[in-house]
Order: sequence, then C-alpha cells, then structure tokens
Amino acid sequence: MTTSARQDATDSGRPAVAPAGASVLQVRGITKHFPAGRGGAVVHAVDDVSLTLPGGSITAIVGESGCGKSTLARLFARLLKPTSGLLLLDGQPVPPGRSGRQRYAQQVQMVLQDPFASLNPVHDVRYHLTRPLKVHGLGASATLEDSLASLLRRVALTPPGQFLRKYPHELSGGQRQRVAIARALAARPRVLLADEPVSMLDVSIRLGILNLLADLRETEGMTILYITHDIASARYLADNVAVMYAGRIVESAPAISVTDQPGHPYTQLLLSAAPDPDRPEPAQISGRGAVPSLLAPPAGCRFHPRCPHAMAVCSQLPPPVEVAPGHVSACWLHSPDHPAVAAAAEERRPDAPPA
Repeated sequence: MTTSARQDATDSGRPAVAPAGASVLQVRGITKHFPAGRGGAVVHAVDDVSLTLPGGSITAIVGESGCGKSTLARLFARLLKPTSGLLLLDGQPVPPGRSGRQRYAQQVQMVLQDPFASLNPVHDVRYHLTRPLKVHGLGASATLEDSLASLLRRVALTPPGQFLRKYPHELSGGQRQRVAIARALAARPRVLLADEPVSMLDVSIRLGILNLLADLRETEGMTILYITHDIASARYLADNVAVMYAGRIVESAPAISVTDQPGHPYTQLLLSAAPDPDRPEPAQISGRGAVPSLLAPPAGCRFHPRCPHAMAVCSQLPPPVEVAPGHVSACWLHSPDHPAVAAAAEERRPDAPPA
C-alpha cells in the first residue's frame, strides 16, 4: 500500500494495512500449559507452536474439538499469558504493561464463537458499537452517528437506523454475529481473530458471514485468523491452512495444497470425513483409538497411536519437512533417508524376506 493509500485508509476510519504477504502477527515456539489440580499435572493445550499471519491474507487453523486451536487464538489476542514463547507484531515483541496492551488491542481484535453470549443483553447495538470507539478515543461526538452508520454498512446491516436501537434478543443469529464483527471493526484493527464465527449459526446463513470476512480481506486488506473444525470452509475461505492436532501444528500449506495433496495422515483423516466433489478423492484412512489426553500426551508425533502408518521412530518428534513449495508436514513418512524409516519401509515391501 502506498503512502497516499495509507493516509486515505486512516482518513476513512479504516486501518492502514501492511503490504500483502508481509508478516503482521506471529508466534514463535509458543506454549500454554494449564494447571490441572494438585501434584504438578498440567494440560498441554498448546506446545511449541510457530505460526505467521501474512498481511492481507486469511489463515485458517483446522482441527477437531480440544486440539488447542481456540487457546492459540486467545494467545494471539493476549487474553491468555503464554507459558513460554514469543508473540511478535510487525516482527517486534509486544510491549508489556497496560498501555502496550491497549495499543495491541486496538490493532488485534477478536470475534467469538457465540454472538449471543459475547453481546451484553441489557445494551442495544448503539452501545456495543459506541463503547470501543470511546475506549480507543475514536468516537468524536461530531462524527459519531456517521461512524456508527458506516460500521453497520460495512457488515451489511442496512439501513443502519433500523438496527442501532435493537437489543441482541431482537436480532437473528447472523445479525448478532455481524454486530459482533462491527464492534471489532470499530477499533480499526489490522488483524481480526475469528474463533469459529459460524459454528453457532444456521447452515443457511453461514455463507454470508464467510463472504463478509472474505470481503474484509479483499476490499480492506484485513489480516484474518479463522479458527474452524470444518476443513471444507477453510478451503473455501482461507489462503493458508494450518492443521492442528493435540496441541501441535502437524501440517501447513496453501489451502488448495492442503486439501488436494494432504501430506499428514491426520489431515487425510479430516478430509475423508468431509467429502468434496470438486476435490480429488484423498487416500482413505481410518483413525484408530481415541484422541490422546493432553494431561499425558504421547511422545513424538501425537497422532502415532492412531496412525495406520505408525513406526517405532514415531515415538520421536518428527521434523517439519517441505513436501512442496510452501507445504510443510511434520511426519516421519517424509524423511525416507532416516535409517528407522528406511528399515520400516523395507519391512513393508511385499517381496521383503521374513524377519
């Protein structure tokens, strides 16, 4: 974005954005453990995760319930303090303290899963949108009405006058989520963290919210983190997808690459549960057993107790391997030169001599 374009964005009440592709927000080796009773036991909710959100793009984190994706989103939002690791904004560590927290909150806003729970039922839409404007010093009284109307138009709630005096219970689920998005946009953020924003909505109106997020990326250059358990919606909306399992990222790539050529057996399992007629049929895989307890997660690859390709070496942590340009998978199957992997492959050969 040019200097004049940045000024135009600021003058219009919308955030200036980073050049497309530049790192806006990232975590490096971030970990979050929650105490679990006495005896020092902890829940390994997020373990040693590194992830970058490129400017002007949508990054999706996909995984089943309990995998740690919402915890990771809250770490990005600074709603949780990490056990270890770094959070970087524009390549710099986020400053501590109250003033640093408020500046960060203005640039990074979050939209929660349940709009009925995230909106205060005793306040109307006007209050919900006015509050962030005042908190961040953006709501000059002379332009307040125009600002409120502009926010509602940005989320396709028109005419604005029909919505400002309504309370959450007077709105549909989709309208409530649009108000929640408008409230986040009121702070003029550069990054929007959307934690399963459509999972509480009727199927018939989910597409409208996804298209709204896509429009924010396309027209305003918004950087968006999209949390979901639905890999099909991630393929539809996101530019990049990171697949999370039991607190760790196991695969990351451009969305089409992940869904058309999945490299990790867990990603293949997710895809086999979400058939798509427009996607080449992935190799079928059956997950054995149950998701591991995060109180005592398996050593090495956390998927290996369920993986049909499991080898002895899988009890060691697999290195991330680039299996295609920009496509990284953490699986020993992609390290054929490792002696243990080569030995296991030899044993699986149909013409291999008996041991």
